[in-house]
Amino acid sequence: MSFSSETKEELIRLPLERECCVLAELSALTQTLGSLSLAGGGRLRISWQTENAALARRIYRMLKDRMGLNPHLHFVEHSRLGGRKTCVLTLGEEETPRLLVALRMMEPDEQGVPVLRRTLPRPVITRQCCRRAYVRGAFLGAGSITNPDKAYHLEITARDEGLRDLVEKQLERGGLPARDTLRRGVPVVYLKGAQQIADALALMEAPQAVMRLENIRITRQMRGEANRGRNCDEHNSERQLDAARDQEEAIRLLAIHAGLYTLPPALRQIAEARLEHPELSLEDLGQSLDPPLTKSGTASRLRRLMAEARRLRETLEQQAAEHQT
Repeated sequence: MSFSSETKEELIRLPLERECCVLAELSALTQTLGSLSLAGGGRLRISWQTENAALARRIYRMLKDRMGLNPHLHFVEHSRLGGRKTCVLTLGEEETPRLLVALRMMEPDEQGVPVLRRTLPRPVITRQCCRRAYVRGAFLGAGSITNPDKAYHLEITARDEGLRDLVEKQLERGGLPARDTLRRGVPVVYLKGAQQIADALALMEAPQAVMRLENIRITRQMRGEANRGRNCDEHNSERQLDAARDQEEAIRLLAIHAGLYTLPPALRQIAEARLEHPELSLEDLGQSLDPPLTKSGTASRLRRLMAEARRLRETLEQQAAEHQT
């Protein structure tokens, strides 16, 4: 099961609490999964569609147990999609107005008769618990999280700008600066970064998902540090080998054109050691001498050798130029 699916399963198992929270979550689920249709005679019917059977049962419990309504649940099998089933919850035209009034989609006219004022819920979100419930419902209905092993990305698809604005507002009131974009012409609200996503999961009351995310984040950090350390070691090894090759080339130049016997004893000793051990680091090269030499002392002697070779090379180049003229 994907990280996104596991997170939704955890959220779906949360108990249904206050009536205000149920209405906030149901409003978001209606905005993301619901649809209105005419049932004849000007009457309305509302329905919800989802491929998540557990989520369909949660919506059913909201309507049945908390609002006293009698939704009908059935399944539609899609032969063209490999036999996948869609759960369809439908509320009859007799009970739909009661729900639409609760969701503030219908309001009384001058005669007190409920009239449809808007096609999307207008939830009242004044408490922190309602904000949690609304964001949770929006995520359950149209949200997803990328596998944290690959990237840190949480998004909620909004079918219209009103839903987008409301989701952004609730996230921002929860301290989460959400961003939005268009994907195939549809607004998408998203969060980036492990900490923002962890905070969003905590806001939706998914502590197990937060722990899974933190474990993955720690593993990724450790893996990244190990890779950086390995790359650094490889880079240092390459630099060490390049420096040793330059030193060996300089020593051979001195040996051919001047002779190592012309060098001071200390430089002659380090030159012979480098020719014998071109693979050793400065520290190991110094320890191979008798008496042993520190890393800084070894580096100092090699710098003096390189300076001698540079002066010899300049002299040879000058002599060659004079010979040509």
